[in-house]
Amino acid sequence: MRPTHYVAVFGGAVAGSEAAFQLSQKGIRVAVFEQNALPYGKIEAGLPKWHHKLRDRQEKIIDEKLNNDLVKYVPLTCLGKDIALQDILQNWGFSAVLLATGAWKDRPLPVKGVSDYLNKGLLTQNQLVSWFNNNHDPDYNGADIVIPDESLILGGGLASIDVIKLVLIETVRAALQERNVEMDALTLERKGVVKALDEVGLSMEKLGLKGPRLVIRRSIEDMALTPLPENPTDDDRQKAKQTRHKLVKILQDKFPFEVLENRSAIDKIVEDGRLTGLVFRKTASAQMTAADTAGREERIKAPLIISAIGSIPQPIPGISMDGEIYRIQDMKSGKLDGFENVFALGNAVTGRGNIRQSQIHSRQVSENVVDDYLVWEDRDYSEIFLSAESTADERVDSVVDELQCLMPLNGEQLSAIEEKILKAQQNAGYDGNYEKWISKHLPKRLEDMTKE
Repeated sequence: MRPTHYVAVFGGAVAGSEAAFQLSQKGIRVAVFEQNALPYGKIEAGLPKWHHKLRDRQEKIIDEKLNNDLVKYVPLTCLGKDIALQDILQNWGFSAVLLATGAWKDRPLPVKGVSDYLNKGLLTQNQLVSWFNNNHDPDYNGADIVIPDESLILGGGLASIDVIKLVLIETVRAALQERNVEMDALTLERKGVVKALDEVGLSMEKLGLKGPRLVIRRSIEDMALTPLPENPTDDDRQKAKQTRHKLVKILQDKFPFEVLENRSAIDKIVEDGRLTGLVFRKTASAQMTAADTAGREERIKAPLIISAIGSIPQPIPGISMDGEIYRIQDMKSGKLDGFENVFALGNAVTGRGNIRQSQIHSRQVSENVVDDYLVWEDRDYSEIFLSAESTADERVDSVVDELQCLMPLNGEQLSAIEEKILKAQQNAGYDGNYEKWISKHLPKRLEDMTKE
């Protein structure tokens, strides 16, 4: 092997695959470590299955970037769990390490002790969407989730809107099955619950369903449903507020749900070891203090509470955090504080941020935006993914600039790294045939089942 650099990339989805591709185009060898069997990240696990056409397009792009002679894929290997960062830095010999690990940890509800009731009256968006995306598969052996009517969803952005639709689809499907009426999730989403039921002579009322409830901290007009232009005028703000109300009304007409505005969860309600509700403090505005709202509490009970307030990067032992994101020394390159050759891509750097503002500021948009903002059409998701690729390109250029100051690895050093990679692949049961591995691990698709 001719002298060159070898870079480890953790995470194989949008940012990680783009980084691997750009590095390989410059003659740099890359090992992509992925915690899951498939490298697709939130495209596979976070996009509800009704976005299947977009999902397939984006996954094909990732495959083309990773199925590369200079890229070694290592599945089922989680940084901080299956392999330690210090081990990678001290023993493997990589020229640099790039973190594109995404946001897989559900942002915790700000209620003391409520996380103790996970799967005991409390669910999170990640586990719910993962179940929904696979529950049609006869071979699915994951959690068996039952969604009752009048579930309570906490959120306000894209994640909560998708969860609202998901919850309605599943509760309606279950109610229809009790009447021996079969209707798949894709049909219910495409037509909307109201129209789909009307076509078979039914309604939410006839099924005895009231629908889910969405609790938001602010008012509907303050939800992040439409971006404001830079330096917005009062007229811009007023139009945005009107548009937000209109968008929510359109959604409610197709997928009936109630919105409970200006409520902030402050305590839990527990009965017989199960979470049965939350105590909310009602606020007139997001700016009001606890003193202003004292005594304005409300107890809301529900058969199931779903937290859909977004996702954050999973902490990795050895890496310092600034709140919910990794502590960055240099925003241009994404270099982590305290390391000479460790860099971060995607939402590990950007965290939450308005889509438009993130594009303006160096197009630092990540997959995390998928969790936090309302996107109505596939093309909007596509724009997010393209922006994530653009961010990865910029970071790779900066990383390559830094590598220029280092001596390339010689053939012996490169071979030693590849020996370690091969062992890691074997530990994961991966034989190096990327196409065969992907084909084996792709789940059964609902759209294919409905055609059969």
